[in-house]
Amino acid sequence: MNRHARMSSIVLLAVLLGVPQLLRASALADLLAPATGRAWFVNGETGNNGNEGTQAAPLKNIDRAIRNAAAGDTILVAGGVYMGTFGSGKLEIDKPLSLYGGFASDFSARDFLAHPTFFQPDNASAAKTRDALVTITKSIDGIVIDGFVFDMGRRNSYSSAKGQPEGVETGMLLLPPAKDGNDAPTVEKPILSIPSATQGGDMTVRNCVFANGANFGIQAGVRSGTLRILNNVFVANRMAAIEVYGTAAQEPGNVEIAHNTILFTWSRLEDFQDMGYGIRLMTKMRYDIHDNIIGGNILGGVEHRRFNKDEWIKLDNNIFFVNKTADFAYSPGSNELFNLAAAELSDVPLASVRGNVTEIPASLPVDKAYLEGYLGARYSEQTSLDRDSPANQWRSALGMNLVGSIQTQVTMFANRYPVANALAMFGAVPGKGAQKP
Repeated sequence: MNRHARMSSIVLLAVLLGVPQLLRASALADLLAPATGRAWFVNGETGNNGNEGTQAAPLKNIDRAIRNAAAGDTILVAGGVYMGTFGSGKLEIDKPLSLYGGFASDFSARDFLAHPTFFQPDNASAAKTRDALVTITKSIDGIVIDGFVFDMGRRNSYSSAKGQPEGVETGMLLLPPAKDGNDAPTVEKPILSIPSATQGGDMTVRNCVFANGANFGIQAGVRSGTLRILNNVFVANRMAAIEVYGTAAQEPGNVEIAHNTILFTWSRLEDFQDMGYGIRLMTKMRYDIHDNIIGGNILGGVEHRRFNKDEWIKLDNNIFFVNKTADFAYSPGSNELFNLAAAELSDVPLASVRGNVTEIPASLPVDKAYLEGYLGARYSEQTSLDRDSPANQWRSALGMNLVGSIQTQVTMFANRYPVANALAMFGAVPGKGAQKP
């Protein structure tokens, strides 16, 4: 009996007996010895980039495995912290590959919660490269990214003197050119970027964490096919957790956004006036958004103000809560702007809109200090203008504008979220948001 026939027998036996361990064993065996292509093994602690990349002799760096792999190959990554070769802080995927994290050190088991695989560059990487953490180039078709913790929280620069509520581990996020002390400035790039020029196809992102992104969690241009964003946790990202737009001239692309937990998306600037959405609907896209938890976003849970066609949008069975301005920001026309609560969504003429509720999931293990800071986040400014100062008297005599000063104060803005707490959100609310695989 060949390997695949044997695995089919194992799966059938598992279904008949109701034994999840056998199903997990079958899935693990298929990853270790894929039906097509070869498997490349990566272990940041025991591997060496001079190795063959086998289970017994793994590579050290994920980007080396990507470079060595051929189209259709699978890359398996042991738990640990990765930063890219030479601490570069970036990965570029230029061919159809399947990347799986969450393996035990010897690859005998896979559980991305027990053996989390972090791609977590430090601040020094921001002085080496200033790119997105992960960039898809050429084509998205056939790419799978599964079981990684993508965290920009060590790469960003945070204030040591401003905007730090009690119990939160950093001060406010600093945007270039501002930086704290000898830090490299924050890199204003998405965690996962799919540029507009990238060719289309089917791609899946699942079982991942996107944390502390300084400029989007996922920002993607889709030319054709379907991008599936499934069973992830997004927390403390800036601008939008997910922004997907179509790049085809005629037919729209497709995106499914399902079973994600999306929390604490911050605005563009510290004044909280612009951006800060969980999901941002763009043009030339068909959206299927369902069974997500969307809460604690500065301006809105979902924004639909780019005049994408209502009939291209499905919004079903999502939980919304404590989105400061609206659960659904809606502009049906150029001079119309509505900030809607989940209870009002049934009146929006989407292709499908049902089962959306406002509900605070008590079982969701949100960091309480961070939540308290978010709920009390405030921005204020004070203007000072001394008309009688010698400089302003001279300006006045010459018909010039007077000058003054503005002092701003912010209690919290895009502070770093403890990423270990984000992992605890998988499976916290049965059936909604990110689930335990």
